Amino acid sequence: MNIHEELILQDCPYCGGAGLLEEENGLGWYVMCMDCGSQTASIHFKTPEERLEAAQKAAYLWNIGKILRSNAGD
Repeated sequence: MNIHEELILQDCPYCGGAGLLEEENGLGWYVMCMDCGSQTASIHFKTPEERLEAAQKAAYLWNIGKILRSNAGD
């Protein structure tokens, strides 16, 4: 199963750019905007069984607009 193909990501709530689901060193997942750099918090997992659930949670946070954004000068 390919997690990236299974999950649907909406456009960035800030700029409308495309979201990209990224795995962080095999420890967690987050979604980041490829245009403005906004991203979700990283959702960590400890076991292979928790890996898909963590990716689903990161995608859910992105799709409801729970995003961290760094503005210029921050």
